Amino acid sequence: MTQTRIYVPLDADGVRRLAADRAVGDVPVAAFAVTERLERMLPSGDEEEWEYAALTEAFDVADEQRGARDAKRVVLAADVDPTWVMSRAGDQLSAVQVSEPLPLSRVVSFHVDETAGDDGMEDLLWYDVTELDEVLRLL
Repeated sequence: MTQTRIYVPLDADGVRRLAADRAVGDVPVAAFAVTERLERMLPSGDEEEWEYAALTEAFDVADEQRGARDAKRVVLAADVDPTWVMSRAGDQLSAVQVSEPLPLSRVVSFHVDETAGDDGMEDLLWYDVTELDEVLRLL
């Protein structure tokens, strides 16, 4: 079965709620993914470049959501049924919304700033979903 990779920016409270509730917030879930619009804007790209662009947009939103500059940004990656994903209007090329609840079982990884206050993409740490407790410890 085909899956769509989505990226969901979370603040520290969102990560804690995910750990407690075993699901991401309310539906629809604001996320980022490879969209037709993104592919059209980067026509010479490939799937890996498009996914990186979607991840970058998710981190831009995580930067806006984090509040304090000394907080770490967190973006989770999840694989969902493509029928759950619909494009969202706005400036971001990869903005989508997920129409179904996003359970922890769909999450595959977390991407976290190495240092609080980072705003680039150079020093991201990658954690498997099984390392959620470690991600919580970092926040």
